[in-house]
Amino acid sequence: MAKIAIANLPDNLMAEIERLAIQNQQTVNEQIIALLQKAVNPEKPPLKFLVSPETDPTWEERRKAVPKLLAEIDSRRRLNPSDYGLLDSTELIREDRQR
Repeated sequence: MAKIAIANLPDNLMAEIERLAIQNQQTVNEQIIALLQKAVNPEKPPLKFLVSPETDPTWEERRKAVPKLLAEIDSRRRLNPSDYGLLDSTELIREDRQR
């Protein structure tokens, strides 16, 4: 294992490390290693989605409205492109694939 020596460590910082070591029932060496590990590999906060109950107070209301919106979309009359003189997209895609 590697060894490390620290010169000119302020007394108040050493006192704080000793206090933490006693509080955590560790040796000073163990406490310094724990502090270094925490500094090098900090805990990552849990992921928060862009839109979630934690970030948007209206999320639950909007979530409950989804079935109604989907039913409304399903009830709308479907438009046939050929009724408007437009080409069928399926045929256009088929032509593109055959090129």
